[in-house]
Amino acid sequence: MGLAAALASMALGACGSSPGMTPGTASVVSAPVRIAHIRLGAVGYRIVGSGPPLVLIMGYGWTMEGWDPRLVHALAQHNRVVMFDNSGVGRTQQLPPPFSVDAMAGQTSALIDTLHLGRPDVLGWSMGGMIAQALAVLHPAQVRRLVLCATYPGTGAAAVPSASVIRAGSIFPANQASAFDAFKAAIAEYPGAASSAGSAPNGPQGAAVSDWWTGLDPAGRQAARISVSTLVADGIADQLAPVANDHILARLIPGARLVLYPDAGHGFLFQDWARFAALVGSFLTGHPSS
Repeated sequence: MGLAAALASMALGACGSSPGMTPGTASVVSAPVRIAHIRLGAVGYRIVGSGPPLVLIMGYGWTMEGWDPRLVHALAQHNRVVMFDNSGVGRTQQLPPPFSVDAMAGQTSALIDTLHLGRPDVLGWSMGGMIAQALAVLHPAQVRRLVLCATYPGTGAAAVPSASVIRAGSIFPANQASAFDAFKAAIAEYPGAASSAGSAPNGPQGAAVSDWWTGLDPAGRQAARISVSTLVADGIADQLAPVANDHILARLIPGARLVLYPDAGHGFLFQDWARFAALVGSFLTGHPSS
């Protein structure tokens, strides 16, 4: 699927330079990679920070080294942040067929059990937002609050990007070159980033995303059942997950809050990481910010 190649190439290209450690991120990039042996196979993960648990679910074809360490560091000031590789990527074993977003949600659920996280807050980006929705539908006792970033509904009404947009694979607006350069430099700080921050196109993930987009995924059709407090966020200029999807999700999920960032795209949470981390912090503590 074209989306896999586009996003994977973006991740690989983002690791081309490393001008030095971004201030304040050393504890994040130096966190050891661990392997959890869950009932569904091995899962690679990192844990940083302290406080209530916050699980980050990565997007399509990327390893956890795609999380901007500046954002992770900011979130880890008040949370025990858990980030991991999805099925078939990085250090995590491929799930057996039948493969779906729901199956990846089951893998996430098993990791939460294995790490004894109880009922963590969950933040998912892009495909990770689909997995987060499925987790909240299928395993509601494992989600306290939900943050959905630049993602899609699974009802069959998703606004899907064009083939040309998928091929371009841009996660930052064209006029945000300096922000993209800063993102590239930040994720290049992870050890071995050049070989692990991006992944080859992942066929099973691609098929799972397609099923979600077209309404064939069972949990995807049940977003209205999500009962936890939910924040939906995106960049107004997102071309890979057009903002029409955010409005659909905000209407589907009871009481969901919608926040859109001007002059930001699919990677809005990395472009405006400081403001977004503050928003997430206020949302998770129940203190709304402007």
